[in-house]
Amino acid sequence: MDQTINLWPLLGIAAVIAGFLLRGNPLLVVCCAGIVTGAAAGLAPQDILAKVGEGFLKTRGLSAALLLALLVVGLAERHGLRERAYRWIQGIGDATAGGLLIVYLLARQLSAALGLSSQGGQAQVVRPILAPMAEGAWEKLHGKLEAAQRMRLRAMCAATDNVGLFFGENLFVAFSAVILMHAFLRESGHPLDPLYLALWGVPTAMFAFLIHAGRLAWQEYRRNGGARAKGGD
Repeated sequence: MDQTINLWPLLGIAAVIAGFLLRGNPLLVVCCAGIVTGAAAGLAPQDILAKVGEGFLKTRGLSAALLLALLVVGLAERHGLRERAYRWIQGIGDATAGGLLIVYLLARQLSAALGLSSQGGQAQVVRPILAPMAEGAWEKLHGKLEAAQRMRLRAMCAATDNVGLFFGENLFVAFSAVILMHAFLRESGHPLDPLYLALWGVPTAMFAFLIHAGRLAWQEYRRNGGARAKGGD
């Protein structure tokens, strides 16, 4: 039996895009997007609030594994992990910040595609290891970072981790988003194999890698051009 699919809840995606383009508070943007999605799906206000509360109760607790990882990372930082990562990258002659981030992007995307989404993250890898290494590679070639440059480089490290994880984990068959799409399509009368859904994510992941890697390479090229111009002066 044919069943019409309601596409109006997709307005929530537009709300997220608009909110971040306007640089709104992330928590407020996500809450507004949830309300828009619920209203577009025809839910009553009390049902929307119930869904928000249910989601909060399910995710408010941190797992013991995450807390243990944060404790270990905190201890390692206290004993010089960031300084060690900074000095180690400076011992590699040809290392550049852009090249380092491209390699990390590829590794992050491939590991997430294999279901190893926890093998990275902002707190576990980006802050204590990746960002100091990127800063070390930059300062080895271009001198001391200015405050604005340091913040921008750290932001690119965080963005690289997010891009690699987001587009990589969609290729893992047992990922919750893939299972959710599979269940939604099956209930809508379109039974599809989860493997088929995951394979359709491959072109998107490849383009995401090429676009972000190209952006990193372009920024590295601009930095080198700026350094050469400064040297010529």
